[in-house]
Amino acid sequence: MEKIMIEGGHRLNGTITIGGAKNSAVALIPAAILADSTVTIDQLPDISDVRHLCELLKEIGGKVSFQNNTLTIDPSQMVPMPLPNGRVKKLRASYYLMGAMLGRFKKAVVGLPGGCNLGPRPIDQHIKGFEALGAKVTNEQGAIYLRAEELRGARIYLDVVSVGATINIMLAAVRAKGRTIIENAAKEPEIIDVATLLSSMGAKIKGAGTDVIRIDGVDALHGCRHSIIPDRIEAGTYMILAAAMGERVIIDNVIPQHVESLTAKLREMGVDIEVYDDQIAISRGTKPLKKVDVKTLVYPGFPTDLQQPFTALLTQAHGTSIVTDTIYGARFKHVDELRRMGADIKVEGSSAIIEGPTKLQGARVKASELRAGASLVVAGAMAHGITEITGVEHIHRGYSHLIEKLRNVGANIWSEQTGAEEDETARVGD
Repeated sequence: MEKIMIEGGHRLNGTITIGGAKNSAVALIPAAILADSTVTIDQLPDISDVRHLCELLKEIGGKVSFQNNTLTIDPSQMVPMPLPNGRVKKLRASYYLMGAMLGRFKKAVVGLPGGCNLGPRPIDQHIKGFEALGAKVTNEQGAIYLRAEELRGARIYLDVVSVGATINIMLAAVRAKGRTIIENAAKEPEIIDVATLLSSMGAKIKGAGTDVIRIDGVDALHGCRHSIIPDRIEAGTYMILAAAMGERVIIDNVIPQHVESLTAKLREMGVDIEVYDDQIAISRGTKPLKKVDVKTLVYPGFPTDLQQPFTALLTQAHGTSIVTDTIYGARFKHVDELRRMGADIKVEGSSAIIEGPTKLQGARVKASELRAGASLVVAGAMAHGITEITGVEHIHRGYSHLIEKLRNVGANIWSEQTGAEEDETARVGD
């Protein structure tokens, strides 16, 4: 079992380059199923979710090559093979295989999503969309079965704003007959990224990035080349780390507009931030951090995926800060681990109340999911002594070369291998 070790207290200085967006990648790769010739995607992050998806496409007959962050997919020989178990269970976003395979083959069998344990993340809006397009959907032994004689365009109103449902309906609708209109659609940058890829493949999509998306179905889609957008959540995580410990850290390859909600909150706390075309420079300075309140919202509001690392930063702010997660109200598993390090946090309903500043101490902690892991990295960088993080397989799902990137700007962080039994014994006795 791997663990990440961090000796806290080291100031950060230098440049961190951001990779391609995880939340785009996990939709762009399944989207390639819809083409009849080779799709090439550049600047993909080298993370476990991408590698799992590559293997799944191979399982259904795709020819896949992933080298130097460039993925080449030849989908011409793919078949609608069922994917009820195995790798599909390791992916939170495995549901995009449903929309893509339904769109191309008019049928699919896909195991229910795995990945991070965030409490219920229902796919009822996805299913509602598929049924509106003409598919019959059943849940049999933990897998979703989708079948359709043909797919026909429909007007679909999403009861809740859902990135996953918006993208999945787009994937199914681009080769349906007639026009599909998605109302109350999500507006995240990753949706625009997927729409850009599909348009390059020959799809007819208007309105991506607004709350109404119109799709006119086409008979076939062809291959193309596409460059993924930078990962705004990775960028935000390193911005928070820079706000915690940075002398001057430059976040390179970022779209500043995508992280405006975080930039505004960091400035409110007293962090010095300079914004350029595709870079953001952050300096902690000597001023004490001010308390702020944060409420997560759908884009362009404050992202739920930055709630946990931001909570770790707020342990160093003066006064009482409140973080409310309106997207995933139960997303506070990181709080117990931060308390082990000395944080003064209590959870009430869907809010965390943080008293600061507190002196954090290095401890043995466990990442329960991807962004909880990011929060422990932030806390470890600020803490006195050495922090030992297990559950790092979650961190590898969304952060490519995290240790290398942080070492390059002055963090004392490294990886160690340990026996699982030894690790759990040490933690219980902590």
